[in-house]
Amino acid sequence: MEVTLLGTGAPAGLPRPDCPCAACATSLGPHARAATALLVDGALLLDLTPGAAFAAARVGHSLGGVRQVLLSHPHDGPPVEVPAGLPQPGRVPDGRELALLTGHRVRAVAMDAPGTGYALTGPDGQRLLYLPPGGAPAGLEEGAEPAERYDLVLADLVGRPDALAKLRAVGAVGPTTDVIAVHLDHDVPPGAELTRRLAAAGARAVPDGTTLVAGVYEDVPDVPRRTLVLGGARSGKSVEAERRLESFPDVLYVATGGTRGGDTEWAARVATHRERRPGSWRTAETCDLVPLLTEEGAPVLIDCLSLWLTDAMDSVGAWDDAVWADGGERALRGRVAELAGAVRGARRTVVLVSNEVGSGIVPATASGRRYRDELGRLNAAVAAECEEVVLVVAGQAVVLRG
Repeated sequence: MEVTLLGTGAPAGLPRPDCPCAACATSLGPHARAATALLVDGALLLDLTPGAAFAAARVGHSLGGVRQVLLSHPHDGPPVEVPAGLPQPGRVPDGRELALLTGHRVRAVAMDAPGTGYALTGPDGQRLLYLPPGGAPAGLEEGAEPAERYDLVLADLVGRPDALAKLRAVGAVGPTTDVIAVHLDHDVPPGAELTRRLAAAGARAVPDGTTLVAGVYEDVPDVPRRTLVLGGARSGKSVEAERRLESFPDVLYVATGGTRGGDTEWAARVATHRERRPGSWRTAETCDLVPLLTEEGAPVLIDCLSLWLTDAMDSVGAWDDAVWADGGERALRGRVAELAGAVRGARRTVVLVSNEVGSGIVPATASGRRYRDELGRLNAAVAAECEEVVLVVAGQAVVLRG
């Protein structure tokens, strides 16, 4: 089953007309995207958009063989003249299935937002799922029956990353599923930044005019097993770490800071983090990280290593010069080596967060300088075991490795 993307952008396209934002200003040439529309095996058109006939012609296809035009958006879209020879666009009611003479079967998928999703099975048995902008399939909550796996999924991954998490939770998306981001708007900068963000979720974006073959998975990006996210205070490092896992179900969030009774500022920080995380994530408050890293299970996000280090230095008496010299330093080195070894042997997807303080002001106290030095050593030891390392500066992720 061949799927040609006549467009991959949001309904208004990218760049948006008269929008002065940075994303629109750089969405030119190959980065420009028309409204998303799919041509399947030359016989089925999913979403009729302005200029669809010209878009098909540019990539060597004709709409002359189209036997069915289906709409997915919650509305019928802007007035679009139906090209001569095309059937009138329609919509399949939720839960109903349409069989085409070409051998394709199309089932309408109920959504949790206005619009219609389509599960398509081709004559060769390959399966495709196409979701409208801003929507995720309904009825895929935890405990739902396992679903048949799709070979190709096209969805609004930037606006609704949880849609992918729901599909993964019921087995509808697996390691060989080619997941393509469509309905792309100016929420995420184009080019390398979009590619990086999607790859962390095991997904990708393609230019307008790309033809995909369902069941071919060689271009599916591998999700990195271990990622270290570094950054200074309020740099956006935690947001970057959370974004990497928001398309996965049942994530374990490990908070190493614990609770601090009476500290209202700390309580406010914890509350902000908790509200930002998906409701399906679980939370554990612990500094005992090695067992969590060595056991199999759902992806784990550890935030953060700098607080783990504070706890480790407390436990070895690192703030007392005599204790530090009389075995404390050696004990801490052993704790760091044990943690780095656990990261190396991790059997689950792991994202770790840590502060980068080595570029700041030199601490005025000896204990502050000791902590700064040990955090630098810890970050270097963990980074050496990670496939990907990123440094977040002013909310922008700079790739150091991967």
